[in-house]
Amino acid sequence: MAVRPIVAFPDPRLRLPAQPVMRFDADLRALAGDLLDTMRAAPGIGITAPHIGVPSRLVVLELTPGEVRTYVNPVLDWASPEMIRHAEGSVSMPGVGDELERHAQVRVSYRDLEGREHSEEADGLLAICHQHEIDQLDGIFWIDRLSRLKRERLVARYNKLRRG
Repeated sequence: MAVRPIVAFPDPRLRLPAQPVMRFDADLRALAGDLLDTMRAAPGIGITAPHIGVPSRLVVLELTPGEVRTYVNPVLDWASPEMIRHAEGSVSMPGVGDELERHAQVRVSYRDLEGREHSEEADGLLAICHQHEIDQLDGIFWIDRLSRLKRERLVARYNKLRRG
């Protein structure tokens, strides 16, 4: 496994929809391992293949140390009408974050690294992460969910940090 370079905002690759994974093989497992190592090094709690420049629908989450969750071709099947607010950020835009409103509960269908189908209901932080990462796979960067004014202020703060 290896730590790979992270695609930094505003790289246009972060706005491209990822392609479905078709091959469930050693290369996919290696990519998932590289994502985990890269996410831990960032550090972060979630990462997608597009974050390292690979346009595949692959997500790795580790909300609790040692509890790694891998999702291949995840799809949001259902979302509750109840909403919650939570702070979000991105490994592609380190050092800045803001609160977003997301659905409190979701149901996600996905495949594991062997290609087996699964479905999972989630709430709280896991529900937030599913929505955040599936957005990324769809080419929706998290700041797109902010108001224009908040987004502009956050980008200005991020640019100032980068110039540092």
